[in-house]
Amino acid sequence: MDPDVLQLVREERLLEAARLCSDRGDAAAASALFERACDWRSAAAAALRAGQALRGLELALRGGDEASADAAVVLLAADPASAQRAATQLTQRGHDAWAARVLEAAQRDLDAALAWERSGDPIRAAQRFERAGQPAQAARVLESHLRRDPVGGAAAVALGELLLRFGKDEAAVRVLQRVPALAPERRAALTLLVGTLQRLGLSSAGADAATELAALGGRLEAGEPRETADAESAALLYGRYEVVGQVASSARARVLEAFDRARGERVALKIYAPGDVRASTRVAFARLEGDLRALRSLDHPAIVPIRDYYPAGPAVVLAWMEGGSLEQMLAREPVAPARAAEIACSVLSALGDAHRLGILHRDVKATNVLFDAVGAARLADFGTAHAADASATVTAGELASLWTQSPEQREGREVTARSDLFAAGKLLEEMLTGAAGGSAGPLRPSEAHPRLDARHDRLVACMTARDPRVRPADAFQARDMILSLPWPGPRSEAGQAEGGAAGPGGSGRPEADRLERRPDGALFDAWTGRAIERVPITDEVLERARLFVRAGHEALQPVLRVDREGGWVWLASCVAAVHRDLTPTERATLKDALDALQAAGGSTGSLDATPVALGPAGEIVVRFGPSRRDTP
Repeated sequence: MDPDVLQLVREERLLEAARLCSDRGDAAAASALFERACDWRSAAAAALRAGQALRGLELALRGGDEASADAAVVLLAADPASAQRAATQLTQRGHDAWAARVLEAAQRDLDAALAWERSGDPIRAAQRFERAGQPAQAARVLESHLRRDPVGGAAAVALGELLLRFGKDEAAVRVLQRVPALAPERRAALTLLVGTLQRLGLSSAGADAATELAALGGRLEAGEPRETADAESAALLYGRYEVVGQVASSARARVLEAFDRARGERVALKIYAPGDVRASTRVAFARLEGDLRALRSLDHPAIVPIRDYYPAGPAVVLAWMEGGSLEQMLAREPVAPARAAEIACSVLSALGDAHRLGILHRDVKATNVLFDAVGAARLADFGTAHAADASATVTAGELASLWTQSPEQREGREVTARSDLFAAGKLLEEMLTGAAGGSAGPLRPSEAHPRLDARHDRLVACMTARDPRVRPADAFQARDMILSLPWPGPRSEAGQAEGGAAGPGGSGRPEADRLERRPDGALFDAWTGRAIERVPITDEVLERARLFVRAGHEALQPVLRVDREGGWVWLASCVAAVHRDLTPTERATLKDALDALQAAGGSTGSLDATPVALGPAGEIVVRFGPSRRDTP
């Protein structure tokens, strides 16, 4: 300890010693001294400066310092594993509500729900259960509270809203009618009751409820304070999508990020401009609905999954793509030719199968190529063509970027599958040269990359030929042309291609140079930034990979790709095996995962015999299996 500080401590001048420590940059020692002096608020603030988030939270709670406690929650939530450990300690010390806040901030919704339930807050517990995709549990906790407190108006309104979101109108009416006439939540209950009673054909009861509601001030408007409102909740669309924020907008459509309360997952909600009432508009949107239905049944791995379609919007609900768009990727950094080839092949695979169904895309561009959580490229926005037909305000320039739009499309001539191939070729050209829209003048791929040659130039020229007849016959032929050429990956520090795909005669597989072997022996995927494990392909391994993918449960070790040419199945790397007793929550999660595997067609053993491990974020996962892995 600093001699000056030590002298002040000997003289029992603890506050002065603490302030001196703080001034000299020793926040940890300052916190300890403030604590000895019973200055809890200063001790908490110093602990947070020292990075001691959990200790800072406990000191803030002792001193009644809500601001420091909230700051500590933010720090704890930054690391999900640390948040879980902190929540366990807080629970052991009787701070269930703060444990719930930490878990909630860390987006561990199921654990947060259980903590809120233990803390005696059924409404927040129900909100988190529903957000975790367990609406039955949300209903259970509210019903349990109402059995103990039959006149609990806030819980009754929350349960009524939950039931209405899932189409349980009659059950919702029975619950909402129990809210006492003099309860502060009565107006909120009547707001829900009026429309519900009318839908059920109970016009007399609906009229009585409307009269009472008018006497209380009329229908509760959106945004008006309510006893049952969650301060964090946003607008609900179509009864189930909780809007997080707007991602993009144009004259044609708005794209919103939302949370699907029914499925418990993030989604993208694309709401099209309604256009007008002309017959042509109705036909256009009918074609849109037909194409989306066909693509949804196709369930293609290179097409952004379509969750739902709402004609009343009209709106399309798509799976959320965490990896962002190709446009964003290109803005951040150059794309290695091997990565560009893989992305182009994914786009062409999606186009090929869509063309077989008679569906043209007509708007292939960098903003419509999205990446999922493991870096796989997926093509989005197949509805653009019909949505544009249905909007009187959309111009030809809005339908597709002029850079990727085929000459026949710009000139108003017939658009065919080869028009989409032109756009895919322009996309490949943009990834290889970094020049969009000809901004850098004519540039051949070989001029942008010394390890590319005339073969790559001819491929791009063929795909982007002005005459559609010169282009490849279909998307699959274009994909085969790409796969027939060598595509170098990123250069190593020595300037040579890692993995040996340095030019002509090198590997023709686009995935060359993708993997790095770290000093500790672990494998790292340079394209997606993830540590991986590999399992040699066998018939048994392939079948298990199919099961894991079909089950699609978050507690199953993720299957990232099947590299048939290399002979490997790629898995997300697990941090460590688990050699401790599982918590009840972890056991319940694993049981759900095993049930999902069984529903997908697999057979499962006992829970206790299941191999489990910690995932990258410290979460419990079911390991892929005991097969030999390519690990140290």
